[in-house]
Amino acid sequence: METFAPVARLDTIKLLFALAAQKQWKIHQLDVKSAFLNGFLKEEIYIEQPDGFKVPGEENKVYRLKKALYGLKQAPRAWYDRIDEYLSRLEFEKSLSEPTLYVKKAEDETLLIVSVYVDDLLVTGSRTELINDFKTQMKEMFDMTDLGAMTYFLGMEVNQSNRGIFISQQAFALKILDKFCMSNCKLVNTPIAQGEKLTSFGNQERVDEKEYSSLVGCLLYLTATRPDLMHAVSLLSRFMHCCDISHFKAAKRVLRYVKGTLKLGVMFKKENELKLMGYSDSDWAGSADDMRSTSGYFFTLGSGAFCWSSKKQQTVAQSTAEAEYIAAAAAVNQAIWLRKLLSDLNEEQSEATEIMVDNQSAVAIAKNPVFHGKTKHFKIKFHFVREAEQTGEISLVHCSSQDQLADILTKPLGTTRFEALREMIGVCCIQSKEEC
Repeated sequence: METFAPVARLDTIKLLFALAAQKQWKIHQLDVKSAFLNGFLKEEIYIEQPDGFKVPGEENKVYRLKKALYGLKQAPRAWYDRIDEYLSRLEFEKSLSEPTLYVKKAEDETLLIVSVYVDDLLVTGSRTELINDFKTQMKEMFDMTDLGAMTYFLGMEVNQSNRGIFISQQAFALKILDKFCMSNCKLVNTPIAQGEKLTSFGNQERVDEKEYSSLVGCLLYLTATRPDLMHAVSLLSRFMHCCDISHFKAAKRVLRYVKGTLKLGVMFKKENELKLMGYSDSDWAGSADDMRSTSGYFFTLGSGAFCWSSKKQQTVAQSTAEAEYIAAAAAVNQAIWLRKLLSDLNEEQSEATEIMVDNQSAVAIAKNPVFHGKTKHFKIKFHFVREAEQTGEISLVHCSSQDQLADILTKPLGTTRFEALREMIGVCCIQSKEEC
């Protein structure tokens, strides 16, 4: 029995924002009413006659369901199959890399793009009349609400203007501050103090795991539009099982930073060319518990970053070169997926995607089998980077540490450096400085 139903990834949705801003398209939103009731069932499922609808004299019989009901495990899958089949009939091509992304092309022109997130549809494209025709076709088949130009989606506030597309989560941030009684807290300039090391082996008093997990979970959702919080929240999430007062204080500090930066978000603007570019970085042995390093990467289409990650590495790196190479491997995997996605969206990247790395040894290892003594113990999967270099899909390029944007994802920074990088990755406020 198939119950899995794919939903659009946040990276895909933010890629659509970046693409629409570059092309100066408007993104429209449609909402399907009672979506799961539209799915047809393939299995035999029976239900008892509900109260008030029992057939006199046939009370011992049951109904056989032809269409899905809310509460059935198959309902999400049945709805996905139904809309997938209808969009295919409308001559949309489904992306092989993202099964909830549908594209209608005409030679070199992208006519329509549709992204499905359960019962929400995001629609954009080069021709307004085709978008209106699509809305009409959908309304003929399903009971739908046309929400017009997209303004709010999955807790994200979306501001579409002539300047570009700005996404933020101010309302959600205010709810978090209110929930944890931090609405009147003192402000700080960075989410985590420079040089702070958190450990699970401290002897401080334990705190309520449920409350700590709830706080970190809220902050994790806030990172959808706030890459400046990503490293701090990723660090805090490592201590869910052993949280003490030091961890809770660090989490409260993030809230104090959020309080002072409520109106910040990511801005996507039109730039000279639509070119995928990545930044990959790593610290070295940053974890006080197991001496593992932290990998971080950003991807941009020329303006604000639309894709980011900060994660602890799975193995202990014996050198900075190894830590940077492992981080680059994670960035290369993401870059290849993004290249496929852009190709499906009719924006194929003809040149190799550049990934900026601030370690010369890591760049050299990716290009040639050098430094044998340093690399003989590397896991085979990390040498996939070298193959991607040779096929011309990816190119690791050395950059100075000063120009490495992913530095903000791997270590606590001082105020000046942190604020400079925050601006460079596209995190800003669309209102005047006084209002921000």
